[in-house]
Amino acid sequence: MEDTVYDVVIIGGGPAGLTAAQYAARSNLKTIVLDKSATAGALAFTDRIENYPGLPEPVSGKELLDIFREQAIRFGAEYVEAQVIGVQLQGDIKETYTMDRTYRSKTVIVATGAMGRKPTIKGEKEFLGRGVSYCAICDAAFFRGKTVAVIGDSEEAVKEAELLTRYAGKVYLISPSPKLKVPDDFHLPEKDNLQIIYNVIVKSINGNEVVENVLLKDKKTDEERELPLDGVFVYLHGSRPIVDFLNFALDISDDECIITNNMMETNIPGVFAAGDVTCTEVRQVVIAAAKGCIAALSADKYVHHRKRRRLDWSKSKD
Repeated sequence: MEDTVYDVVIIGGGPAGLTAAQYAARSNLKTIVLDKSATAGALAFTDRIENYPGLPEPVSGKELLDIFREQAIRFGAEYVEAQVIGVQLQGDIKETYTMDRTYRSKTVIVATGAMGRKPTIKGEKEFLGRGVSYCAICDAAFFRGKTVAVIGDSEEAVKEAELLTRYAGKVYLISPSPKLKVPDDFHLPEKDNLQIIYNVIVKSINGNEVVENVLLKDKKTDEERELPLDGVFVYLHGSRPIVDFLNFALDISDDECIITNNMMETNIPGVFAAGDVTCTEVRQVVIAAAKGCIAALSADKYVHHRKRRRLDWSKSKD
């Protein structure tokens, strides 16, 4: 419901965010995780994890992430796949905006990771907002009946391409690899207006006032060709902190990392950050999980106005 006030809204469903959700929900805080995609994070792309404490056998990153998520939900956290497009973090009640609704909360934990990227394709930056987009669910309606392309080879890119088929007349999924990076049991959507182009790179995005075409290069033959388009949705990944939705609401370092103290507190009371979005020096799952735990402990302290953090959840006293 729109008037629900959560104790904790967690933005991001990676190991930091889901660990924070486990600890927050287990301490009886009303907790919700807003996750852009269950398959979009760095951990989900990892083929093999064998050094996470307590794992008797190696697992894929996706399998480990599924365990994190199931634990958080079992402890009472809500989990919603939604892309956060903005925040209002001042005051006692914070607001987190998605395309579908506004989530109100006493605290916010930002755990969006570091798979962002600067524009690297020629024309990408110049045509941002004029045919180039990073959010299909945000902008799909603007391309009703038109021709668009999604650049990427991840499961997230495939899902976004499928969403666009509901609006666009023609959708191209442009994969830079010869095979999509999706699970073996993933069923590719069968849509008459969806075409997948494999093993090509986009050399440039071209047009005048708006996007008109992209220049493609076949990685095997080096052949180049233009593909006429009205819009381009970029779903390539890098290693930069994902903070664009914050619109500088928090203190950010020169490297675009969210600045926190040792207890994951940001410059705004009641707002915390954890995981790779803080540019931790060691990018390991166990470190991200630990930071998520600390953020949840700090959020619990803030919500209950404690002088000290509750460290033993089995005890009823502060």
